[in-house]
Amino acid sequence: MTRAGTPGRWDGTHLPGHAYEHVAAELRGAILGGELLPGTRLPRHADLAQRYGVSEIVIRQAIDELKNAGLVDTRGRGGTWVRERPVVRRVSSRRYQADLAPQTEPRTSFTDDQGIAWSQYRLDRAYRWIEADDHLAALFGVRPGTRVLERRFVFYAAGVPCQMSRPFLLASDVEGTPVADPGNEPWPGGTINQLRSLGIEVDDITESVGTRMPTPEETATLQLRPGVPVFAITRLMYSAGRVVEVADPIVIPGDRTILDYHVPLHPPTA
Repeated sequence: MTRAGTPGRWDGTHLPGHAYEHVAAELRGAILGGELLPGTRLPRHADLAQRYGVSEIVIRQAIDELKNAGLVDTRGRGGTWVRERPVVRRVSSRRYQADLAPQTEPRTSFTDDQGIAWSQYRLDRAYRWIEADDHLAALFGVRPGTRVLERRFVFYAAGVPCQMSRPFLLASDVEGTPVADPGNEPWPGGTINQLRSLGIEVDDITESVGTRMPTPEETATLQLRPGVPVFAITRLMYSAGRVVEVADPIVIPGDRTILDYHVPLHPPTA
């Protein structure tokens, strides 16, 4: 950059790779380094082409690269703008303590993560009874074909969709109970309190976390920008060594979330 917010002329004679990659890299550095602030409009393609000494085709390719990285937005003839950075939430591995705590006021791990009141929380839900396929049965440790309740949730914080999940419960645990009634959602204390109401105490939780690109449904539901990946989490809840809930997957936008994990270490006993 020749000065803050002003790209310099690119000389590609001694650099490997395509011209658009170098232009995109310099603009990316300016955005991430704070020289091009969120809400800043980039110069016109023709101006950028002149400054870098490349064609407008190269500039368009560079801008496409930045769009795919979620760094800029284009607004038709309104130009290209540095994208506003979303608020990042820290999601702690200790978040389920909120579900275990006494419910003096309605709360869940999600409302605690988001820092919102119960009145700002919305949960879209859909329930159906299905037979467990081989994958789901293996996670539960039951026979394929076992009857389970599939629940699909979309979590909103102050009107913004922030999370999707597909948790399953065994019919033998919940069929015919208030837990199987979608009209009782959202339930303070979430699944942990639901199962507790049935005499099932969750005493262990494991999560496997991966990253991937979202499905079209996830992109639309979570209002994701192009190029934004998601965390895809598989969660198992246990009671006395038995899996009592499988959530597969829990989907969280990767550009709005930091996963914090607390790993207590205990010295080995003699």
